[in-house]
Amino acid sequence: MQIRDRYAPSPTGLQHIGGIRTALFNYLFAKSQGGQFILRLEDTDRARFDPSFVQNLYDTFEWLGIKWDEGPDVGGGTGPYIQSERFELYKKYAAELITKDKAYYCFCSAERLDRIREEREAARSSETGYDRHCRSISPTEAAERVKVGEAYTIRLKIPLGESTKFHDHLLGDIEWKNDDVNPDPVLLKSDGFPTYHLANIVDDHLMGITHVLRAQEWLSSTPLHVIMYAAFGWEHPEYCHLPMVMGQDGKKLSKRHGATSIDEFRRQGYIPEALLNYVALLGASYEEGKDIYTLDELAARFSLDKLNKAPAIFDYKKLEWYNGQYIRMKSDAELTELCLPYAIEAGLFGKAGDKPSPEQRSTFTAAMPLIKERLVFLQEAAEKPGYLFSEPSVPDAVEFIPKKMDLQQTISLLQQGRELVKPLAEAADDAGAEAFIKEWAEKNGVKLGDLMMPLRVAITGARVSPPLFGSLRILGVEKSLKRVDKALAALTTH
Repeated sequence: MQIRDRYAPSPTGLQHIGGIRTALFNYLFAKSQGGQFILRLEDTDRARFDPSFVQNLYDTFEWLGIKWDEGPDVGGGTGPYIQSERFELYKKYAAELITKDKAYYCFCSAERLDRIREEREAARSSETGYDRHCRSISPTEAAERVKVGEAYTIRLKIPLGESTKFHDHLLGDIEWKNDDVNPDPVLLKSDGFPTYHLANIVDDHLMGITHVLRAQEWLSSTPLHVIMYAAFGWEHPEYCHLPMVMGQDGKKLSKRHGATSIDEFRRQGYIPEALLNYVALLGASYEEGKDIYTLDELAARFSLDKLNKAPAIFDYKKLEWYNGQYIRMKSDAELTELCLPYAIEAGLFGKAGDKPSPEQRSTFTAAMPLIKERLVFLQEAAEKPGYLFSEPSVPDAVEFIPKKMDLQQTISLLQQGRELVKPLAEAADDAGAEAFIKEWAEKNGVKLGDLMMPLRVAITGARVSPPLFGSLRILGVEKSLKRVDKALAALTTH
């Protein structure tokens, strides 16, 4: 048997962490088994459907680097892969259930259904759902009423007084009383549109889906789906209801915990490989003592037997750690390309949207080794090297003064530091610069930290900055001396 699973989102919102985790696990499972991963768009909710959400789905998965074997944009042998293009199929199979006496026509108006609900609420009744009023109508009478044009829906006949059993790969054997299943749910609406349940079952069967991996919030729908498969006389797929993704407060992950849509993570400057690596670990284990995986390595190691029953906790700090690790794995040229859009948008090279000149681009690339170890998000590359592109204002005098020193001592230190700018800027590398200044400080009886503090502030405009030696090399002797002189002038007139 060839494994076939799917990701079947409803394009009614942006792609978010929960959906991406479901898609990723389906992708990894299919690839681990040499199977097929299918994308299907379940767009029957026309009230909330928006084409921009479809584009967001495609853009998101292109950014993540996840590709499906069959889908709306790549085709395949079991299409169409968009539910709104399959309506005739749903009508056909709903009618088949009528013929098999597994479903029936319902002529109840919306007004009657509202009245029943209101009466139950007034009586504080525990009954919910449809009261099966039309279930007892004879097939002959129902057919006549349909023939004369009376509005109808088609409802599934839930077998009464029975239980439905199925096996879940993660949760084990599950038994559900049919009395607790939604009473005779609608399969086909009065406008001819299918409900989610009908379309989902028909599509999974016709597309040959062998395994359904989905969030545990769908567990309560599974008994209904198993009943529907039995009604058609079809074998249902294997189920695996994935552990929930929670915030650190133990509640379902949502916007209140932070970013959840993938667009937000992109805007913040996350690397797709880092996001995929972390999300793949939410509820699954792979190899002891290993944290960093490529997508291919994850696929090779993924197993349903290594899923966890307990909810997964989404830790933003851990994700930030992963992002930092992937940033540091990039070459300077790769990191430049990743960071450049953020720098352009932030106006690092002039106004917002201005592209860098050849000289500015060269400086930006040269800055990558200086900021790489300090980056958590790509967008920070628009701020951390800012002093290399525009001269910073001279900070208040207090920023220059090392601990236990006064202004005059600091001015003296900066004057001495000025004499070191040229040899430091012309040193071949950091090691050479560090050896030179250490020797100079020891020979002249100056603490190295005290010597470097005012020089760093004069050059970068801040006490905490990317490495000073590399900054001096990038700026060059002339620009560096100009900044030191400007700082000395400000300090001596303080």
